Amino acid sequence: MIRAAMIRAATASVAALAAAACVTSSHTASVPAPVQSADSYYVKGHNAVAARAAERSPKKAKNVILFIGDGMGISTITAARIYAGQKKGLDGESYQLAMEKLPWSAFSKTYTHDSQVADSAPTATAMTTGVKSYNGTLGVTQAANLKDCTSAKTAGTTSLWEMAEAAGMATGVISTARLTHATPAATYVETVERDWESDADMSAEGKAAGCLDIAAQFVNWQKINGDGFEVALGGGRQNFLPNTMADPEYPDQKGRRTDGRNLAEEWLEGHPERKVTIGLNTFEQMNFDSDIQVLGLFEPSHMQYDLDRAKDKRGEPSLAEMTEAAVTRLSRNDKGYVLMVEGGRVDHGLHASDAQRALGDAAALDDAVAAAVAMTNPEETLIIVTADHSHTLIIQGYPDRGNPILGLVKEGGKAVLARDGKPYTTLSFANGPGSVCKPQADGKWLCDRPDLTSVDTGALGFLQQSLIPLGSETHGGEDVAIFAGGPGANLFSGAVEENEIFHVMSQSLGLVK
Repeated sequence: MIRAAMIRAATASVAALAAAACVTSSHTASVPAPVQSADSYYVKGHNAVAARAAERSPKKAKNVILFIGDGMGISTITAARIYAGQKKGLDGESYQLAMEKLPWSAFSKTYTHDSQVADSAPTATAMTTGVKSYNGTLGVTQAANLKDCTSAKTAGTTSLWEMAEAAGMATGVISTARLTHATPAATYVETVERDWESDADMSAEGKAAGCLDIAAQFVNWQKINGDGFEVALGGGRQNFLPNTMADPEYPDQKGRRTDGRNLAEEWLEGHPERKVTIGLNTFEQMNFDSDIQVLGLFEPSHMQYDLDRAKDKRGEPSLAEMTEAAVTRLSRNDKGYVLMVEGGRVDHGLHASDAQRALGDAAALDDAVAAAVAMTNPEETLIIVTADHSHTLIIQGYPDRGNPILGLVKEGGKAVLARDGKPYTTLSFANGPGSVCKPQADGKWLCDRPDLTSVDTGALGFLQQSLIPLGSETHGGEDVAIFAGGPGANLFSGAVEENEIFHVMSQSLGLVK
C-alpha cells in the first residue's frame, strides 16, 4: 500500500477570520478566534470540554485525524464487526474492529437545531465548527436565514481546517463520496443549501444574489486559507467540470457546470506544486512523500462501493490507500496536521437497504483506521472515529452463534419461521426500498412478505426487508459511538453533544484555550 503523509505547509497569511481576541496555540501560532465563538452551542460545547480538561489534564496533540463513517450507527458497527470477522474466517461475534481497540469511547448526541433526526450537513458542521445548526445547511450557525443564501456570509463559521491553515499546519480531506457532498464540504463551505454542489444545482434566486455553489467555494477556499488542502481525495469531478466537456474516463458522460468553468484547472493555475489525479495510474505515480498538493477526483459522482471497487478494472484506490497517502503527505509538516477521512458510502448502502454494501464500506473504513494507527505516534496524534448520525438497521431474532450475519435467522441450524410461515433475515430495516408493502394496480397497497426460503440473502444487491415503503431508507435519531485514542482522547466519556467533538480537537491542538 501507498504510505500516507503531509507537506511542510507554508505559513502564508490567512484572510481575516473575523474575530475576537487571538489565542496562543501549541503550534506557536496566533490564530484568530472562530467567528462563531459567541454562538450559544459553541459556548456551551467549549465550556463543557474545558471543564473536563481542567479535571483530566489531557496531553496536547500535534495532529488530529477525524474518521467519520457516514450513517454508521451502533447496529451498523456491530454488524460490520461480525461481517468483517466472518469474512476473515474468524468468530465474528468476538472479533474486534480496529476502531474498537481505541482506548476511549463515548456516545454522541446527534440532534440538530431544528430536528430530532439529523441529516449529514449540520452534523458534519457540528464536528468541524463546534455549533449545531439546521438540517440541510453547511458551515452556518443558528442565525442563518434558510430563505436567504446571503445570510451564510453573516452567519458563517470558521472550521477547524481553516484554523489549522492559519496556524501553518497541513490539512486534508478524504471521502468515498463526492468532495462536494455534505460531510467533506463541511471542512470548507458556508451555505444554507447543501444540495448546491455545482452551479447547475442552484436556484435562480441564489445565482442572482451572488451566492456560490460548493465546488466554486472549494476553489475559493484554496485561495484564502494558507496554501489550502495539501490532500483532497474523493469523487465528484462532474461538479468541477463544464457541461461541454466529456469526462476523462467515461466519454459518454459530461461535467455539470453551466458557467463554463473548469474548476480543476483553476485549482492548478499558478501552483506548480499542485497535481490533479483522476484514475489509479496517476494516483500510484504520485510521490506523496514530497511537497506536492493533490486533488484526486476518482469518479464523476461518488466513488464506488468497496465491494464493487474490487471488481473494477480501473482499480480505484481504497480508503486505506488514500489514508496512507494523506498521512504520508501531511506528516511532512513539522507543525502538525488536521485530516478528515469519511466512509461516505456506508450511508448510501443503508439508504438503499443494501446491508452488504454498507458493511463492506464500514469494514473498509476500519481498514483505514488500522492503517492510520499503524502510521502514527499515539503520543502525538489524536484519532477519533465516529458517525454523523445513525440509520434504521436492525439486528434481530435469536440466530445461532456464528450464523452468517447476512443470512436467515437460524436456531439449531434450522431456519426460524415467523407467524406468516416464512423465514426472515438477521438484518432488516424499519423502512426503505426493501419494503414488503407494494402498490397494486387499483392504487391500494398490499403488504405480503416474499418467501426467502430459496433466496440467497448473501448475494450482492439483496435488499433487506422492511415494513414502511420509502424510496430511500431514512436516518435514525439515536446516539452514535465515538472511539478515540491519543492526546485528548480522555476528554470523551459518557454521552456528549456532537459539537463537542470539535472542541476536543481544537483544544487538544491548542488552537483555542
